[in-house]
Amino acid sequence: MANGSRQAAWEFFGTELKRRREEAGFSQVELGLRVFVSGGYIGQFEQAIRKPQLDVAQRIDELLRTGGFFERTWRKLIDDKRYADYFAEVVELERTATKIAEFAPTLVPGLLQTAAYTRAVTLASNPFATDAHIEEKVQARIERAQILADAARPVYWVILHEHVLRIPVGSGAEMAQQLDHIAGLVRERKVLVQVLPTSVGAYPLMGRMVRLFEFEDAPPTSYTEAVYSGNLLDDPALVKRAQGAYDLLRAAALPPEASLTLIESAAEDFRRCANTT
Repeated sequence: MANGSRQAAWEFFGTELKRRREEAGFSQVELGLRVFVSGGYIGQFEQAIRKPQLDVAQRIDELLRTGGFFERTWRKLIDDKRYADYFAEVVELERTATKIAEFAPTLVPGLLQTAAYTRAVTLASNPFATDAHIEEKVQARIERAQILADAARPVYWVILHEHVLRIPVGSGAEMAQQLDHIAGLVRERKVLVQVLPTSVGAYPLMGRMVRLFEFEDAPPTSYTEAVYSGNLLDDPALVKRAQGAYDLLRAAALPPEASLTLIESAAEDFRRCANTT
């Protein structure tokens, strides 16, 4: 679904929510209280500024007795079978964010991955997967990354732990290509990357990834991930804590120029090893 038609569909979602809410005699605040979000969020859903999470859509259906209308619409707009259920909404947020800030402790973030890197990661997690399944994942990852090629791309700020540069994913040549790709995006000024060196030792969010989203007309949100699950954090207090942790990581990381030098040096190390084997 193209971005324009997707936005029009969300506007229809919001119009229907407003109509059915008013028919049921609820104000935005009253409905929000009953489905555990603020009245302001209900207003943003109705204006198609913000998209509700699935559990909120389900609670709205139950309260307004809509026979699952909002859940079905949500699934049609957000569900993409190429992604895990918990990640489909994150892809939607990437498309609408004005700024994305991310900390990656172990893996190159999806938006920065090359096809070979994605292929190796997918195969490691799915050793019995068919070639078709693996290529579907690769193509989905490449499609996501297209937002960095758009003129209206979000500001994208990434902090990589040094482990990300040192863990070989795929062959040495493929890992060198991956790091070259990141360096190229930095030099093209499409992304700002800092590296958190191993010498820092203990650091905030030890071993945990976090992604922070900012939007033009909606409150910020954050996303964290665990084993086969993910959490979108809308609560302003939790988002503020996540932002504070990210600020501490940014302060401990190498400056951008030193980070770029380290990335290119790591790429050369992998290239040298590949050429000697």
